[in-house]
Amino acid sequence: MVGTNVSVGRSRNLVLAAMIFAVSMTFIDQTIVAIAAPQIQRELGLSSTGMQWAINAYLLSLASFFAFGGRLADTVGHKKMVVLGVVVFAGSSAMCGLTPAGSAAEAWIVTFRLIQGVGGAIMFPAALAIVVQTFDLHQRGRALALFFGIAGSLTAIGPILGGFLTQWTWRAIFWVNIPVAIIALVLIGISKPTTSYQPARMDYRGLVLIAGGVGLSVLGFQQSSIWGWGNAATGACIAAGVVLLIAFYFVELRTPSPLMEVRIFRIHAFRMDNLVLGIAMLAFVPLFFFASEYAEIALAPISHENS
Repeated sequence: MVGTNVSVGRSRNLVLAAMIFAVSMTFIDQTIVAIAAPQIQRELGLSSTGMQWAINAYLLSLASFFAFGGRLADTVGHKKMVVLGVVVFAGSSAMCGLTPAGSAAEAWIVTFRLIQGVGGAIMFPAALAIVVQTFDLHQRGRALALFFGIAGSLTAIGPILGGFLTQWTWRAIFWVNIPVAIIALVLIGISKPTTSYQPARMDYRGLVLIAGGVGLSVLGFQQSSIWGWGNAATGACIAAGVVLLIAFYFVELRTPSPLMEVRIFRIHAFRMDNLVLGIAMLAFVPLFFFASEYAEIALAPISHENS
């Protein structure tokens, strides 16, 4: 009996390790690219706007398709979506690392950064669901703490790792995802996680509304520095995005099999937690981008002079 419990415990820990390795790529890529931005822009000849989109395209597609990824995993299978997400993420990472210099560079890297985000959006909700279903109620808190604690800490490691890898080549910041993906796939194959899921109709109407709402809102804020806040296009993008997100909320209330169960936001504690997290991320991501740019452009020359 004791041996059986130990075996089950090891199997669960392998599942947890597999999911941590899988989602670690999504956390690292939130910050690792920013540190190499000046070098990427210089070598590929990207415009300032192109470089911003190479960074923001990942976060944009990740946010836009996150709800879709979660719903897809619940209806198709969590393990399938984790494996698919890892493969898509690693493949698009490799393509980002192979970005050719020249006129095609900007479109190339932005496109594959978008695909990276889609891969992350497919992978992350499925991985989280696997962890929740693998551990019973008494062990779930510890498992989730390890899942978010270890994987989330890699966001802070991103700039450090990016700075180290760019001493060799900026392309390595994308290629580093490939061995991580291989380890994740091997651990998934060994641990064989099993979860329950139920086939259901996909809410494509909700998908269009939330993806369009998030995309237009981010586009408006992204382009405000170029178009200017006095430009009607800036306000129109943001307003249209907000309208689509409001429409998404009311449409989901009336949809039998919704993309997202929006009624959960009526729970005060859940709503406040999301508000605090959203405000924190509004400061977190721009701060990392500014700090990396400042370190690369302002502090690096001083360091070289002193040495």
